[in-house]
Amino acid sequence: MLGPTVVTIGTFDGVHLGHQKIIKRLVAEAKSRQLESVVLTFFPHPRMVLQKDANIKLINTIEEKEAILKSFGLSKLVVNPFTKAFSRLTAEEFVEQILVQQLQAKHVIIGYDHHFGRNRNANIDDLKKFGEVYNFTVEEISAQDVDDVAVSSTKIRTALQEGDIETANTFLNYKFMLSGIVVKGKGIGKTINYPTANLQIEEDYKLIPKNGVYIVKSTINNNEVYGMMNIGFNPTVNGQHKTIEVHFLNFKDDLYNKSLQVELIKRIRNEIKFNTLSDLKAQIAIDQKFTLDFINNVK
Repeated sequence: MLGPTVVTIGTFDGVHLGHQKIIKRLVAEAKSRQLESVVLTFFPHPRMVLQKDANIKLINTIEEKEAILKSFGLSKLVVNPFTKAFSRLTAEEFVEQILVQQLQAKHVIIGYDHHFGRNRNANIDDLKKFGEVYNFTVEEISAQDVDDVAVSSTKIRTALQEGDIETANTFLNYKFMLSGIVVKGKGIGKTINYPTANLQIEEDYKLIPKNGVYIVKSTINNNEVYGMMNIGFNPTVNGQHKTIEVHFLNFKDDLYNKSLQVELIKRIRNEIKFNTLSDLKAQIAIDQKFTLDFINNVK
């Protein structure tokens, strides 16, 4: 059960630099009032429900988002199921049922252009009026900060789709990650002495960066382990399905059926179709030398 709260509302996909500024404000305000800090978000994405747009890809899964938000001191991420019935709540029903009864909001931090309620027909001025009725205050996020959030999200998605992981990471202020379960693959990597962990991502809404080879890092058993990751179709062996495979350097443990989170650091090259497995193995050796040189320069 939540105690009295300070609340902000939004998708917060990526929890990037623009979002982080708002979250820090939220957490500081909650501390000063000795209240809990809450981010209210909705899932599935409203466009998935109202426009049947299943092609939306998000920077974070819910679990990734929650972990990042809590690293900034957030008390709780509340994920409200977004359904057609929920979308039909009037503005006052939303305020009374969600903000007041469910979240016990005492202070709401919200964008100047925020709209809510059925047909999104209520705005921040309406929220301030409801605040007077239901005993909570409203703080406005400036146009500049709202624009920064929107621009950053677009730039991050574009960068990831283009394979520009370094630009994405700069806007995120942390390393973009892929999280999943390690499953059995075809075992071809093992035959050329480059065994791989095949990462299966359950969430079909997760944005997968451009195909290619990346330098990556994971924390396994409290140790940082670097590696090379291939996203793509393994054209050299006539692969039919997109896979995400990681070869970790100087690492031998069995990872099958374990959860794995991989941070992407740099894109090395495009995926290439080689004439033979020997040619592929030779290229992987070159990739490995590049990766080791890069890591040694970063450390």
